[in-house]
Amino acid sequence: MSNNNSAKKRERQNKSRRMRNRAIKSEVRSAIKKFEKSVLAEDKVTAEVAMKDCFKLLDAATSKGVLHRNTSSRKKSRIYAALAKLN
Repeated sequence: MSNNNSAKKRERQNKSRRMRNRAIKSEVRSAIKKFEKSVLAEDKVTAEVAMKDCFKLLDAATSKGVLHRNTSSRKKSRIYAALAKLN
């Protein structure tokens, strides 16, 4: 446990950021799973809607610094390739 005030504040900041990052990553993973489920079901309309949702969440996570931009780009590329394969 920390002793001085600045270290205590740093712990509080880290905790709140960790919780925020966890929630955002979870939301992104859930959206990707929803997309993959619609691709497996070969439902093009649902897959396109899920893809847009994934892209929006990935962009938001990247802009907030939760995900690296290359990670986001890689995931978007794979999602788009899966949709193109479905079509």
